[in-house]
Amino acid sequence: MQLLNNILRVAIYEYRSILRSPSVLLVLAGGIFMYGMLYNYMYSPNVLLEVPVAIVDNNRTSLSRRFTRLLDATPQVRIEGVTTDIAEAHKRMKKNEVAGIVFMPKDFDKKVGKGEEALFVAYNNTASFLYYEALAEGFSGAMLALDDAVRQNQLVFLNSDAVSAITNTRSIGVQGIALYNKSGGYADYLLPSVLMLILFQTMLMVISMRCGIEAELYMRPLIGVVGCSSSWGRAVSIVIGKAAVYVGFYALFAIFLVGFLPLLFNLPHLANPLLLIRILTPYFFATAFFSLACSPLFKDSDAPLLFIAFFSVGLLFLSGISWPLELMPWPWRALRYLLPAPIGVLAFVKANSMGANISDINGEMVVLWSQCIGYFALACVVYKRNRFRS
Repeated sequence: MQLLNNILRVAIYEYRSILRSPSVLLVLAGGIFMYGMLYNYMYSPNVLLEVPVAIVDNNRTSLSRRFTRLLDATPQVRIEGVTTDIAEAHKRMKKNEVAGIVFMPKDFDKKVGKGEEALFVAYNNTASFLYYEALAEGFSGAMLALDDAVRQNQLVFLNSDAVSAITNTRSIGVQGIALYNKSGGYADYLLPSVLMLILFQTMLMVISMRCGIEAELYMRPLIGVVGCSSSWGRAVSIVIGKAAVYVGFYALFAIFLVGFLPLLFNLPHLANPLLLIRILTPYFFATAFFSLACSPLFKDSDAPLLFIAFFSVGLLFLSGISWPLELMPWPWRALRYLLPAPIGVLAFVKANSMGANISDINGEMVVLWSQCIGYFALACVVYKRNRFRS
């Protein structure tokens, strides 16, 4: 009964402390809502089509005009004008009239006629993350189409039968299909894992900031809540009480971040709510216990914001979403089992983007629950030691 009373008192204390700290509230609420909406708007629309492009044609031959028509025929590119002045094209890009420029040099047709490598220069506007993908795909498609069209003219040194055999022979057809990515865009592929990383990163920041505030006060307010005893029961009550508050907050935030946003932006949402709850429960508790176990690393409330924000890209790679796990060196594969984020991200993507059921993610679930147990014990040791020192 005393343990339950201590857990409740710690939870009430932590809840009130969060509401009285503007910086913590800003990261807790603002980070979740603004971070989640910002990422989705940056990658929306999922796939860009008809991106406006200016052509700088210094070659002015039938071949360069043919290449321009092929570019305009691609679904990714829309030609917004042809000029010979590169400065004029740059001005149009600065005014956001075009998102790309294609420059064709004077010797473009001569090099093609000689069978040499002909170059054209492409400039892309990086105001949107999706411009590069769309324009690169359109430029490549037009270049390959032009190559197929002029290839037979390069075979003049062969007899007519050989030329006919080469030009009429169909090459091996290759068709790429992006599995579990219905649109082939970045949003469907990347954002589900990013949303889970946001949950991990912001919870780690908030708990670390609160631990930093307590370290600045030498844990005096917390000691006043649970007494000055250094028993294991008091350490357990602190860890469970704090974790319960943050898991409760993030259970509500998860409804918005991984429940509402995928529906709003038409991201993959194949998993049923019960399966998501089964994934997020150990994920949140493992993150909370991991953050509390790391509390001795933070001696003030500002360091976590500077320290933690740089690790999101690395965590994404460790999850196996951006880089195959089979190609990772074994030290990195071992490290991912020590962090809740890579395992939780992979389990969520398997369930929500690939349609996996609970039996398909048994390995990830075992790791997450093992992390819960391990980091809970470590957090209790840390708080028992810290309270004894205080």
